[in-house]
Amino acid sequence: MTEVRDFHPREENQRLAYRKIGGEGPTVVWLGGFHSDMTGTKAEILADHALATGGAYVRFDYFGHGESSGAFRDGTISRWRADALAVIDELTEGPLVLVGSSMGGWLACLAAIARPERVKALVLIAPAPDFTDKLMEPDLSDEARAAIARDGFWIRPSEYDDGGYAITRELLEDGARWSILPGPVPIDVPVRVLQGGADADVPWTHALELANGLTSHDVVFSLIKDGDHRLSRPQDLERLVAAVAEARVLATPVDDDPVARRLARAAAARSAGQAPAAAWAAADLGDDEE
Repeated sequence: MTEVRDFHPREENQRLAYRKIGGEGPTVVWLGGFHSDMTGTKAEILADHALATGGAYVRFDYFGHGESSGAFRDGTISRWRADALAVIDELTEGPLVLVGSSMGGWLACLAAIARPERVKALVLIAPAPDFTDKLMEPDLSDEARAAIARDGFWIRPSEYDDGGYAITRELLEDGARWSILPGPVPIDVPVRVLQGGADADVPWTHALELANGLTSHDVVFSLIKDGDHRLSRPQDLERLVAAVAEARVLATPVDDDPVARRLARAAAARSAGQAPAAAWAAADLGDDEE
């Protein structure tokens, strides 16, 4: 099994870079963060896990990100949401597990709301829903606000980009149109949230507000007290791989018989590396299956 690298055509002669691994079971789709790309540590570790376990996996770069075409400063939440839906609709089949990091957590929620028949589970890492108007805009300096009012954009300094990157008026205004907090957020599938307690970019209280706003009753919020925003330490990556393995089990269609369903989920959880107790917990019948 190998990972295929290609480009997916979009309107206006644009194209999205993507990498795809064929495999069994629900497809895991990676949705990266703001000004990030699909070659980050977390996206790579999930690719390695998919190759090792035979699971299906797709990762991609939004418009203006990474290897995809377009200028970053021309991107908006609307455009990046459309990119995510294009990948879901045109590059995947069957049930999906969406894994969203930071801004990708917001886009994963928006995609799950738009495609409830396809998205069967979510794993969210430091999710940043509504970050444009609830986290970014309130933090702008007077100088930044003046630049946006005057020029339509402000160049935000970045330790990862010598030239910084643009925060535009259009990004802020468009983002407000896709607000999902305080909820209710109409997502009724299993959701696993990994959040750092020492995250300087997305406060844990913000991620918890999302968890509380979800209509799903199967939501687990894991606070990693000493974790930062990236959550890319070895122990954080182990948690991510375990959460995705559990989500794939929960998203896997099985026999209608409740006992068979429990046995199938437990077997899949054990094969994903969960301890026996955790495997049976993942396979729990639930109140409506007793």
